[in-house]
Amino acid sequence: MPTAVENDSMGGDQQHHWEQTYRSHPGMYGDLPSEAAVYAAETFRVAGVGNVLELGAGHGRDTLYLARSGFDVTATDFSSVGLTQLKATAEAAALGDRVLTLEHDALDPIPLPDNTIDAAYAHMLLCMNLSTGQISALAAEIRRVLRPGGTFVYTVRHIGDAHYGTGIPHGDDIYENGGFAVHFFSRALVDAVADGWNLAEIHPFEEGELPRRLWCITQTLPAE
Repeated sequence: MPTAVENDSMGGDQQHHWEQTYRSHPGMYGDLPSEAAVYAAETFRVAGVGNVLELGAGHGRDTLYLARSGFDVTATDFSSVGLTQLKATAEAAALGDRVLTLEHDALDPIPLPDNTIDAAYAHMLLCMNLSTGQISALAAEIRRVLRPGGTFVYTVRHIGDAHYGTGIPHGDDIYENGGFAVHFFSRALVDAVADGWNLAEIHPFEEGELPRRLWCITQTLPAE
């Protein structure tokens, strides 16, 4: 079976999927923030965060919540359609000065300087069709752009999810259902992503249909 690294076309297929989805269903996730974003905003507030990098922002329901919560947000996604919708919604809500959008593929370097971001947030981005090596590379990029003591909150579907082990296997705990591939996280992978960080918290929650079973992970960089 091809792995996420070997099957280069799958990432392009998924990008096309999201472009078409956002084009056909603008605002598909609604206006309310995810449970993870509410948690992240409180965590960032306690940590004294000023600016946030959101990876995989989509059309921006969590971006807008973070901006309304007082943070300056740099929102990235590989869907230009989603980002266009996000920017328009932010402008209409008088939040345009708090939201910067950047088109970015998670396989590429993050287009930001070193040590310039207080916190990072990613809701279900790391569990997309990324190999373990690609996840580690992305975590290293997030670490590069964060300031010392910075906080990273992310969510992933895990191996207790109902779709784990079903559909088309692609190796590396990646399974494809309905044309969409997910890398289901084990606790060992969480620990690997947290290597060199302080792993502060892992808490389970559920979202959407099935329901999807996720972990919300909080980790921080050592302060200098």
